Amino acid sequence: MATWTAAQIPDLAGRTAVVTGANSGLGYETAKALARHGATVVMACRDDGRCTAAADAVREAAPSARLEPSLLDLADLDAVRAFARDVGARHGTLDILVNNAGVMAPPRRATTQQGFELQLGTNHLGHFALTGLLLPLLMRTPGSRVVTVSSIAHEGGRIDFDDLQQERGYAPYGAYSATKLANLLFMLELDRRLRLASAAPISVAAHPGFSNTNLQAAGPFLGAKPVSAWLTLAGVRLIGQPAEEGAEPQLYAATAPGVQGGDYFGPNHRIRGHPAPSRMAPRARDQVTASRLWDVSKQLTAVDIDSVIAGHRGATPG
Repeated sequence: MATWTAAQIPDLAGRTAVVTGANSGLGYETAKALARHGATVVMACRDDGRCTAAADAVREAAPSARLEPSLLDLADLDAVRAFARDVGARHGTLDILVNNAGVMAPPRRATTQQGFELQLGTNHLGHFALTGLLLPLLMRTPGSRVVTVSSIAHEGGRIDFDDLQQERGYAPYGAYSATKLANLLFMLELDRRLRLASAAPISVAAHPGFSNTNLQAAGPFLGAKPVSAWLTLAGVRLIGQPAEEGAEPQLYAATAPGVQGGDYFGPNHRIRGHPAPSRMAPRARDQVTASRLWDVSKQLTAVDIDSVIAGHRGATPG
């Protein structure tokens, strides 16, 4: 693959994108780049003030940007449903969904509005539900893409169905790695099911390598401030690549010609560099685990993506 940068994003005029976590870091850079190239970007953010400020900053960089700052708390499935209904009311189609937002390694176990472990509930279940609820729009859009953002941390992840909510033994970074593995299991299972249905969207994934964003600080600094959090933050500041570069793999996945369902992209030098195909841990390709996680996720979120795929003609977000 030749060196690729965001400058090579094709003209996106007339296309609509949803980017979660768009107020900062990778999400902000992704929203800005898509808007610069003509897309209407729904900037999905948890905080209204930060979302408005981020949209203002994008407009300064790209005065012609078409932006829709929107509230989305992935840690509340009721909020996810409300967001999907709002997007469906404003848009009849959706070209790009970037499942970018995330929580990383809070030092103490926390839970979502529905009682799920915070990282699982936000990083995986929230995006699982959002994808299912927006899938009717994606189904009606030729060439649409669902981009799920994972991490090289997935390589150390394990899906423990006997303690999925980390109730018996919470390990901050272990829980984070498990959610990043879940992201890839979901991406590939969604790709498999969309292919079987000959559906329009493709499901792909990306990771940013080691990027200098506030993700590494926001989670570990919730509550206590352990030494590990300070060390992580120092490492990010020292060797992490800028967020603008870290966003390139997910921008490539979202816009580059020739991307196929099931593809996974990251920096070509693993932790930094330009977009290139990236390797997955073997357990990310375990179809038995992926199918089981899919079924559990359907049950926990009450979002039946299989029914959406089977009956996508005429469906609307709910």
